[in-house]
Amino acid sequence: METPQNDPQWERQLLEKIAFLTLQEQKAKRRWGIFFKLAGLTYLVAVLALVVDWGGSDKLVDGRHTALIYLHGTIESGGDSSAEKLNGALQSAFEDKGTAGVILRINSPGGSPVQSGIVYDEIRRLRVKYPEIPLYVVVEDLCASGGYYIAAAADKIFVDKASIVGSIGVLMDGFGFTGTMDKLGVERRLLTAGANKGFLDPFSPQDAKQQDHAKLLLAEIHKQFIEVVRQGRGKRLKETPEMFSGLMWTGSQSIQLGLADDFGTVDSVARDVIKAEKILDYSVKENIAERFAKRLGADMAQSLVLRLFGGERVVLR
Repeated sequence: METPQNDPQWERQLLEKIAFLTLQEQKAKRRWGIFFKLAGLTYLVAVLALVVDWGGSDKLVDGRHTALIYLHGTIESGGDSSAEKLNGALQSAFEDKGTAGVILRINSPGGSPVQSGIVYDEIRRLRVKYPEIPLYVVVEDLCASGGYYIAAAADKIFVDKASIVGSIGVLMDGFGFTGTMDKLGVERRLLTAGANKGFLDPFSPQDAKQQDHAKLLLAEIHKQFIEVVRQGRGKRLKETPEMFSGLMWTGSQSIQLGLADDFGTVDSVARDVIKAEKILDYSVKENIAERFAKRLGADMAQSLVLRLFGGERVVLR
C-alpha cells in the first residue's frame, strides 16, 4: 500500500483538493451574498410600497361616485396645494363620466393670491362647462384667506361647528434690521438702477412713499378678494362692517353670516347631498422623487428670491 511518503502524486492531489474546497467555499459565500442582497432589496421594496405615496390614485373603480380633492396647507406655487396640482385634479374629476359631484376638502390658512385666483377661475370655468356636476367645499379645521377665496367658487360650503372660517384680507410681511445693524456697526450699501428698485428693503430705513404704494397694492388685491366673495356667495352673504376686515369666525358663526351654508363632512355630503357614497380621491400627490427634490431645492430657491428681490411677500392670510 502506497503512503504519502512513497506516492509521488500525493502533494499534487492534496493541493488540488485544497484548491477545490477553497473554490467551493468562495462559491458558497457568493451565493449567500447574492441571497442576502436580494432579500434586503426585496425588503426595501416592500417597505417603500407600504409607506411611500408614489403619486398614484385610487381611481380604479368605475361607476357613479363622488370625486374628492384635498386642499391642505399653504397655497403656493410648487407646493402641495399649488394651482397646477389643484387644477389638474379638478379637471380629471370633472372629466370623469362617473363623477356625480366634486368635494373640495379644505384645511388651509391661505397663501398666494395669484394661486388662489387661478384655482377660483378654473372652478368657475369647469362649473360652466359641466353644469350637471356640482362642486361643494367641506371645511375641516381651517378655511382662511386664500383657502376661503377658493371656497367662494363652490356651490355650497359645509363646515364643522368649530371650524375657523374667514380672514378676508391681505397682508405683506417682512422684517426690519436697521436698528440691529446700527448696534453692530454694520453699514448697508445698496446700489440700484431705479429709485424704487430697493422697494421695502429690510436693511434700509422705511420709505413713506414706498409704504403708501405697498398699501395701494394691498388695497387693490383686497378689493379683488371682496368681489370674488360677493360674486361667489351672492345673496346668501349677510355683510357686516367687520366681514372684510380680516377677522375669522367659527363654523356656526360663518353659517349665520352667510359665509358657509350648512354643517357637513365629506361622508355626509357624498351620501346625503350628492347621493353617491362611493368616494374616489383625485388629489395630485407627490411621488418620492418630487419630495426629495423639493427638500433639496425649496429652501435654496426661497433664499435666493429673498436675496434678489427683498424680504417682503404678499399673502392671503
